[in-house]
Amino acid sequence: MHALQFVAKRLLLMIPILIGISILTFAISNTIPGDPARLILGPKATPEGLEALREDMGLNDPLYVQYGRYMGGIAQGDLGQSTYSQRPVLNDLLRYSPATFELTMFAMVVTLVVGIPFGIISASRKDKLADQFTRIFALLGVAMPAFWLGLLLLLFFYLKLGVLPGSGRLDGGMAPPDYITGMYTVDALLTGNWPVLYAAIMHLILPGLTLAAVTIGMITRMTRSSMLSVLKSDYIRTAYAKGAPENRVLYGHALRNGVMPVITLLGMAFGHALGGSVLVEAVFSWPGLGQYAVNAINYLDFPAVMGVTLLIAVIFILVNLIVDTLYFFIDPRLKHN
Repeated sequence: MHALQFVAKRLLLMIPILIGISILTFAISNTIPGDPARLILGPKATPEGLEALREDMGLNDPLYVQYGRYMGGIAQGDLGQSTYSQRPVLNDLLRYSPATFELTMFAMVVTLVVGIPFGIISASRKDKLADQFTRIFALLGVAMPAFWLGLLLLLFFYLKLGVLPGSGRLDGGMAPPDYITGMYTVDALLTGNWPVLYAAIMHLILPGLTLAAVTIGMITRMTRSSMLSVLKSDYIRTAYAKGAPENRVLYGHALRNGVMPVITLLGMAFGHALGGSVLVEAVFSWPGLGQYAVNAINYLDFPAVMGVTLLIAVIFILVNLIVDTLYFFIDPRLKHN
């Protein structure tokens, strides 16, 4: 199968998945108790005013009519109007998503830099002290609640030691870099704004480590398990018998053949980090999609809730498409299957 055909089939599969997600999200949003019109007008709203606003917002229409109107707007690039911010939802998503994406990418870089080496060390030193340490480290990362870890890091590194900033994306009074991507580290690097780049990286450390804790544990355990399976293979024993250096055996043979399940898990880890950013952003006052989603839920802002859900679903599906494509190129058997 040609690579373009492989990618095209995956893209076509996105359509029914996204339609199913939109139906499920729309149904859940409309079964939540509460009245958006009453929240907008406040406690002094009159019955006549509430009825007029419901009619104006289309809340009195049947659900299938509301859903059809919503899907028609999506087809035209319109995700609706946020009842909380009074701005188009698409504009809000473009405004808040770069902060979340920057935080998630930082967490994934930390995951790769720490998780895979720890998994390799654990597998190559099976049942030894290094293996016990990395296994405990991975278990703690998976089991520890993100909000609790975030509060601990804030207490120790910000309040007690004062070596790292506690909240926000930049120091107080510091102007953000010129807007290019919305990600401060990237924009500061592209514009040569080194003070802002340093401040942005420092502000990323604590929330990034908190968000990466779970994914590091996942990748470490999967790498260890996959490497242990590969290290039992005959060709690995043959390589050792021929006197091949340990690093060459581990990284040139074992890791290359054991990385397939790890790559698959990376897509899931990215989605986990993207969804877990809601708690992390709340702890560190990070102005991203997490805070936007929480505000939307509190104010029964259904268009915003559905917009965030669809955006995260699209990103998650695209990441898994990239993972599947990498799998296609790494494993030659898929090209002939």
